[in-house]
Amino acid sequence: MPHINARRWTRRITAQILTLGLAVVGLAAVGGQEQSAPLSTEPAAVSTNQIGVTPPPMGWASWNSFFSSIDHNVIKQQADALVSSGMAAAGYKYVNLDDGWWQGQRDANGNIVVDENLWPGGMKAIADYIHSKGLKAGIYTDAGKDGCGYYFPTTRPATPGSGMEGHYQQDLETFQRWGFDYVKIDWCGGRAEKLNQEATYKQIAAANEAASAVTGRKLVLSFCEWGTGLPWNWAPGYGDLWRTSDDVLFFRETPGLTKMYRNFDQALQPAAQHTGYYNDPDMLMVGLNGMTAQRNRLHMSLWSIAGGPLLAGNNVATMTTETRDILTNPEVLAIDQDPRGLQGVKVAEDTRGLQVYGKVLSGTGKRAVMLFNRTGTAANITVRWADLGLTSASATVRNAWTRTDVGSFTTGYTTSVPANDAVLLTVSGTEATGSTFEDTTTATTPTFTGVTAASAGTKLVDITYANGGTTARKATIQVNGQYSYRMAFPPTGSATTYRTVSVLAHLAKGANTVKFAPVSGSTAPDIDALRVQGIPGTDGTALVGGASGRCVDIDKNTYVNGTQAQIWDCSGGRNETFQHTSRGELVVYGNKCLDVPTSGTNGTKVAIWDCTNGTNQKWTVNSNGTITNNLTGLCLDASNGATANGTKLILWTCNGQSNQKWTLT
Repeated sequence: MPHINARRWTRRITAQILTLGLAVVGLAAVGGQEQSAPLSTEPAAVSTNQIGVTPPPMGWASWNSFFSSIDHNVIKQQADALVSSGMAAAGYKYVNLDDGWWQGQRDANGNIVVDENLWPGGMKAIADYIHSKGLKAGIYTDAGKDGCGYYFPTTRPATPGSGMEGHYQQDLETFQRWGFDYVKIDWCGGRAEKLNQEATYKQIAAANEAASAVTGRKLVLSFCEWGTGLPWNWAPGYGDLWRTSDDVLFFRETPGLTKMYRNFDQALQPAAQHTGYYNDPDMLMVGLNGMTAQRNRLHMSLWSIAGGPLLAGNNVATMTTETRDILTNPEVLAIDQDPRGLQGVKVAEDTRGLQVYGKVLSGTGKRAVMLFNRTGTAANITVRWADLGLTSASATVRNAWTRTDVGSFTTGYTTSVPANDAVLLTVSGTEATGSTFEDTTTATTPTFTGVTAASAGTKLVDITYANGGTTARKATIQVNGQYSYRMAFPPTGSATTYRTVSVLAHLAKGANTVKFAPVSGSTAPDIDALRVQGIPGTDGTALVGGASGRCVDIDKNTYVNGTQAQIWDCSGGRNETFQHTSRGELVVYGNKCLDVPTSGTNGTKVAIWDCTNGTNQKWTVNSNGTITNNLTGLCLDASNGATANGTKLILWTCNGQSNQKWTLT
């Protein structure tokens, strides 16, 4: 028997012996897992030694400044400037060629043929040059037959045939042989051909693995289907990063707050971002015409608290010292690049438009905090330590932009934030208590039942595991009936050396099941224990139907305004967790309100919409179990009294029937 299984059998026997004396020693066994069992006779398996994961990519991309007008001179100039400006030393390593590098030719064997007037020596020569500067090289393609330059030509004519469909493995092998390290795969051709996003990008991921088996090189995969196929549900572990929204800036468009805010909001998919896989809100606009210093800092604050990729889009060779200093502020970059690899989440909005975001950082009791004023007037904003998962004990506060200590504060911290601006902080406090659940089976990828939560919401889950190999191993994680996500588990040094990686998981109130499973083609890590801690500012309630016993649900975690609410089996997902605010709103995802049109009548659909503080988005939870809309006075109703999954929610005259009764759990 392998040593690791022998260890597991030893623990299982030990746990069974201990269970016989529960009344004496006070150990609580939950669903085959032990909860908070600090007995000296039990082998220690709950590690507190965190391991760093691959951080979000940092670098430069050509599109926002040069569009299709790129050649070897442009790329060499920008690579040189990344080094000479100090940006490379600050972490900006990738030099990414976007659309326009290839004008669509292939030879008789289907191989890409480039214009050597634009690229002397071909693409390998430019990749070699980038590498010679100590940088990494990125390239661009499309999932369809034709790329975006065909459908939306900018500074060069339309370029037919510049997509990779029909040549997935061939092109990926080509990119790898040229020496590229990263590929962005756009969706203009895919959309025009009505390809399926999930199936297509998973096919590309498989082709990338096959190409790597031939060449011995690997490519970072950047999926760019603009969030249209809800990639946060399926992309982790297939892609390394995936776009969650449309472009933050179109050709010849002036940078603006509306798209910046939209892309930030839509990138907040916390369960998907973990262990080196990242939601991508798009390239940076810092330093572009129309961007002030204040707006540049705000932009960096938003992307950093979200833990997003930082791909500068300005002309690095001509940027001002002010722009360079904003892009290279070490404390802001440290928040983005934190080795725990998690995303910030909204933890408070006491007044509409005055928001608090918290990001769990590596170490103990460490948080990044963004106080975000989305209104047109300066205002005080307060962060409470309890909302972040810290105790109310004194915590030290530091301003990341000024790089100065603010002081020590108990309970929380309040400061004034200018209109349409943010204050970015780091906080060092005392971690709140959590619960531990230890596997007592022989499975390397176990199922933990009875993982209890006092309230529905987003929880910090530290996973203790061992990986005695030399490369990251993969396994999937699934909470209740939610989507299953691939995770990466870096090497820990030996099969008996335990470390932790972290995820943000959405748990229901009460008992939850957290299931791990092996990934085909990958050796599984040895997963041994969970530590679960609340982030109370994310807590909410499920709305459970009296007739159906099912939860109010937003289908497939979609963010699209106008998506009609429905009922579905309760799973504790973020799409089923609502905050009933002091303003009377029912808020899901932190920023979408249950909404009805201002002229709502019987049969009007109840949908999600950006929160506006309107009366049509305010609801009264009544003592008889009904929920009435404050504008119309009508009841939240499961249409036609149906109880099946997918039944849509509407407004209807209150009649006391069970399809209009809801329990907030």
